[in-house]
Amino acid sequence: MNRFLLTLALFLSIGMSRKTVVKLATLAPEGTEWHGMLIEMGQEWKKKSKKSVHLRVYPGGVIGDERDMVRKMRIGQIHAAAITTEGLSEIVPDFSAYYVPLVFQNSEDVSSVTEALLPSLEKQLNEQGFKLLHIGELGWAYWFTSKPIKTPDDLKSMKIFTWAGDFKWERLWEKAGYNPVPLASVDILSGLQTGLINSFSTIPLYALSQQSFGIAKHMLDLKWGVLMAGIVIDNRVWSRISKKYHEDLIGVTKSIQNRQKNLNVNAEKESIKAMQDYGLQVHSIDENGFRIWKDEVKKMEEELRGNIIPAEIYDKVIEVTQ
Repeated sequence: MNRFLLTLALFLSIGMSRKTVVKLATLAPEGTEWHGMLIEMGQEWKKKSKKSVHLRVYPGGVIGDERDMVRKMRIGQIHAAAITTEGLSEIVPDFSAYYVPLVFQNSEDVSSVTEALLPSLEKQLNEQGFKLLHIGELGWAYWFTSKPIKTPDDLKSMKIFTWAGDFKWERLWEKAGYNPVPLASVDILSGLQTGLINSFSTIPLYALSQQSFGIAKHMLDLKWGVLMAGIVIDNRVWSRISKKYHEDLIGVTKSIQNRQKNLNVNAEKESIKAMQDYGLQVHSIDENGFRIWKDEVKKMEEELRGNIIPAEIYDKVIEVTQ
């Protein structure tokens, strides 16, 4: 009997001490606020789970581009990722809802679309084997270019970065008269340095952290789109974490992400100011200039709706943002 109790105690102690290591990848450069947020999230996860969950963060694209991250999650090489809608739409195409250019001009627009689509997006992710822990805004994407642009015709003379492997967007740009150059996002800076590309759209904080504004010294003050990012985890790994910790871990994730969202407004202003101090030129357009860009996007609608973005999703985005 004593031997049985000893064996049982040993088994329980091993079970209690067992830890789950979650390998999480992100394109966020090491040392940035985004990276720091993920490190903090890992520390809080460890506390909330009584040291049973350990988060290992692989920043700066060391695991590869977002498509690489999705593929490596599927085969179990990594377990989670903090990715933009580029990676999320690789899993569930409906995340392309956030791709409609110029339709998102404030946080209310983003919230309306998210509220309308989130239940379906979460369900589809789950069916693909992933748990969505959080999704939110990273910031507004603007055009950064090596020479000033103010109109679509100006942009047509540039060599535009587009995500490698995203053939539909590449074809759309070409059909509309632009010059897309497919690259991995981790190669944007080297592409600028070699002249392979000379224009790309991103949020100011990323342009600052990557120092790409040193070459693409011009920014068009036009909210081309919103950059969304989510944190997803493989359901197989999530199920290995005791259910009693699930709610707390999700709460930690959302709390940190929401705090980051509140910092994003100031981060954009501070990033633009810092870049201007080192030579960035910001170019504004008037209402007529904005209408010209809107008309250009309208011309792309035939290729966007039903091809890049599912027709019903495209229509829903337009409906809730009007």
